[in-house]
Amino acid sequence: MTSPATHRAVSAATDPARWSARLWAMLITLCIVLFLDGLDVSMIGVALPSIGAELDLSTATLQWLVSGYVLGYGGLLLLGGRTADLLGRRRVFLIALAVFAVASLAGGLVSSGPLLILTRFVKGLAAAFTAPTGLSIITTNFPEGPARNRALSIYTVFGAGGYSCGLLFGGLMTGIGWRWTFLLPVPVALAALAAAWVLVPKDRAAEEGGHDLLGAIFSTSAMLLLVYTVVTAPEVGWATPRTLGSFVAVVVLFVAFVAVERRVRHPLVRLGILRKRTLVRASLAVIALAGSYFSWQFIVTLYLQDGLGWSPLTLALALLPVGLMVTLSAVFSDRLVDRVGTAPVIAVTLTVMTIGYLLFLRIDTAPSYLTVLLPAVLLIGVGWIGFPAINIQATAGIDDDEQGLAAGVLQTSMQVGAAIVLAVTTALIASGPHDDSPAAMLAAYRPGLEFAAAVTAVGAAISLAALVRRRGKPVEPALEPAG
Repeated sequence: MTSPATHRAVSAATDPARWSARLWAMLITLCIVLFLDGLDVSMIGVALPSIGAELDLSTATLQWLVSGYVLGYGGLLLLGGRTADLLGRRRVFLIALAVFAVASLAGGLVSSGPLLILTRFVKGLAAAFTAPTGLSIITTNFPEGPARNRALSIYTVFGAGGYSCGLLFGGLMTGIGWRWTFLLPVPVALAALAAAWVLVPKDRAAEEGGHDLLGAIFSTSAMLLLVYTVVTAPEVGWATPRTLGSFVAVVVLFVAFVAVERRVRHPLVRLGILRKRTLVRASLAVIALAGSYFSWQFIVTLYLQDGLGWSPLTLALALLPVGLMVTLSAVFSDRLVDRVGTAPVIAVTLTVMTIGYLLFLRIDTAPSYLTVLLPAVLLIGVGWIGFPAINIQATAGIDDDEQGLAAGVLQTSMQVGAAIVLAVTTALIASGPHDDSPAAMLAAYRPGLEFAAAVTAVGAAISLAALVRRRGKPVEPALEPAG
């Protein structure tokens, strides 16, 4: 039997309408931190020309202000997620958030290109711990079902909103001075740190499980080298001995990692979790979603600003509907998942996003915003409405002691997958004609736009195929987390 007090506690945790103020405050705090992670990825892009002019940095050096963050973020996510499971989520989250704030402050104060890149790498490293840890804090404090779906929908909407609003904030801050793109997150991160100290419940380190130091070395080295190789390949050449040798080294490191995980008593990554089909499908979907969008946004930013002479703020306002749609989806995305399941939501949103990219291919040297750009932007924004469903699908059915690991796998897929897609897009652009005229620039960028559409189409096809395979099987409840 359960006592009345226990029953009331369970009901309050299960029913979103009865969440306590403290639970809501904890969720919003975690959401703000994820928003900062997403904001930092996209906000820096608008400030790059101003940074290069003031610090006299070449284009190749400026690229590392973006790639340095991705290198730290994508390379250490698996380690970050598992570390939270083993050492305690609250402790890891607080330490990583403090490092993020300090690195942000340092980035706004230094006047050296290499030091600025270093601060970006450290911020990416910190985000590699806060992102999966924040997700696992939610999944271990909200029971699986409607409550967790609601919490994850709100959480992931903030993350997607950070990515989509980064251009707007970047445009505003760059107008004041590029250093403010680094300093803006500092007070927000410090406030979130103080709130998390009070609100995030204390948890204990895992009673069982050792620290797989060798596995951590192999996995981290492999991920760092993979991200480094894909972001430098467009510059040094995909077929050069350096690039090919790096890819061979990545394969060797991954093979060594798998060998260690098969034999060690307490593996960093339980390989069996990679056989969970819902986690695999969610990882492929997030690669299609993030990889295509970041590549598309990269091209649009260059073409509309450099080719058509749009200001950073004008560009930000043009893409603002994506952020607004993501924010509005917080109202209904969890209910949609509760009603139809994760798989239909993911399949439909990726399909609509693909249509948006195809419509965007109509762009010319004098595009009409209302008839050409806006319809495509709105349809592309629909893709992000499926982002919460992807996170719900990835973490559902996972034991509490592996929630951080599952979150790390998903986030790693997103960051590394997006880096690879962007690297291929950059290579396609670099192979085009080099001319400053809008027509020539558009001709050079078009293969990249087509590639972004193709990536999303593949993701949509995989999601649709999963739905087709379910036909003829017994109908599962709408809350079925596997999707």
